[in-house]
Amino acid sequence: MEIKKILVTGSAGLIGTQIVKDLLDNHKQVYSCYNKTKPELGIITHLDLTKKDDIVNTMNRIKPDVVIHLGAMTDVELCETETELAKKINTDATEILALESEKYNTFFVYMSTDYVFDGKVGMKKENDKTNPINFYGKSKLDGERVFKKITTPNVIVRTSTPFGIHSKKMSFPIWVKKNLELEKEISVVVNQYTSPSYVPNISKMIIEIMERKITGIIHLAGATKISRYDFAVQISKIINVNKQFLKLTKMDQMDWKAQRPADSSLSVSKANKILKNKPEKIEDSLKLLFNQ
Repeated sequence: MEIKKILVTGSAGLIGTQIVKDLLDNHKQVYSCYNKTKPELGIITHLDLTKKDDIVNTMNRIKPDVVIHLGAMTDVELCETETELAKKINTDATEILALESEKYNTFFVYMSTDYVFDGKVGMKKENDKTNPINFYGKSKLDGERVFKKITTPNVIVRTSTPFGIHSKKMSFPIWVKKNLELEKEISVVVNQYTSPSYVPNISKMIIEIMERKITGIIHLAGATKISRYDFAVQISKIINVNKQFLKLTKMDQMDWKAQRPADSSLSVSKANKILKNKPEKIEDSLKLLFNQ
């Protein structure tokens, strides 16, 4: 079946903006759903994920061939204090969207996170045991569990520390670059490891999965496990700025309400094996980001 209509939630976010742009380049009919921040591209569609009727009516009106569900409450600290709202957006809305998708045999792409793991051991594979240690991770894992109950074809995509260029959101490398160029000291954690993921790379992989209708769980992340501090050092090298303003700090020195996994790096061996678009190494992604 040819894919004509694609509904993207969270379309104004870091990953959403890129995916909508890439889908439009392929001449798809893309419904860019948003609640507060209006997207710039696609068929602009207002959708409040906290309102069931809004979700049901939007799905009934559009009847999409594919849903790419990126919309989420991703502020880890806020999720820890506003648990009801986090559950409503990250878990309940996912379930409503998924159940509606069953009616139209819609292929469903659910964006999840490395934070479904506890971080005691990194380089997690798709079928490794999940054990979130904060409410954000729990609410996203509960979103994943929805798909055990529905029959619509679906894929759960987990990613880690997405970065790229966005008109309103400053991702980690841009923040580091800005501060280092201003010679401002910044604290960067040395004992927290992730798999930083370049957004144009994630977008290509998601679109390939959608077009090939690959189902199950797949980790789409960068191919490099790295600490936040070493990530910042790499950035300083590529932009050729002195790293002396990077202040090394540890997780237990951070004033966080929510616990963070110490090592939420993801194994991308499955993506490497089955996709034509492969996960990129951090050096390659940073060179592309900074046009080196």
